[in-house]
Amino acid sequence: MKSARFRARLLERAARADVALSDAAVDQLETYYRLLNRWNQAINLTALPTESLGDRSIDRLLIEPVVAASYLKPSASIWVDLGSGGGSPALPMKIVHSMVRLVLVEARSRKAAFLREAVRALSLQDTEVANDRFEHLTAHVDLAGQADLVTVRAVRIDDVLLESSRRLLKSGGDLFLFSTADSSTVSSSLFDIWRSVTLLPGGQSELIIFKAR
Repeated sequence: MKSARFRARLLERAARADVALSDAAVDQLETYYRLLNRWNQAINLTALPTESLGDRSIDRLLIEPVVAASYLKPSASIWVDLGSGGGSPALPMKIVHSMVRLVLVEARSRKAAFLREAVRALSLQDTEVANDRFEHLTAHVDLAGQADLVTVRAVRIDDVLLESSRRLLKSGGDLFLFSTADSSTVSSSLFDIWRSVTLLPGGQSELIIFKAR
């Protein structure tokens, strides 16, 4: 893929979503996408095709996270992404919302290695990778009960996930669940559903935002 073509395709999809991207953000998103494509040929980071610049891949991996970033609280200072895998949605969100500490949590060593390389290549500040299971993360005294935001995509929604998320979050903190088939029907005494957002016009991907009780 050539840079000019990538830029044109990214800006085309961003305009469709009514999203403005700075030149710096476009450059970083391209760096991330190229790195993801290269590593995806060796380890399975995403099932989406990354060698082409198809609408679905660009939208899902880059544009939807950028849209979701607009729902972050301006006051948020600590953010934990659970099951970070190939880095989306967290890394594109971080690119456009840099003034927050991000902890990427990934249990699989090779995927954690990719995330560390991506953080280095993107020169992301206040971003760290925890190669650990997310249910163990609450033992970290600097995170338990301190997070303003927890994000989750492509992780099974069950009591372990919900309880771990709540232990990480401050009261009133946000849990963002991306495009999970069962997320809108989550019933928990730990959270209230605040709102449901369709991320792209005419799309089916949703962001469900929960508030920690």
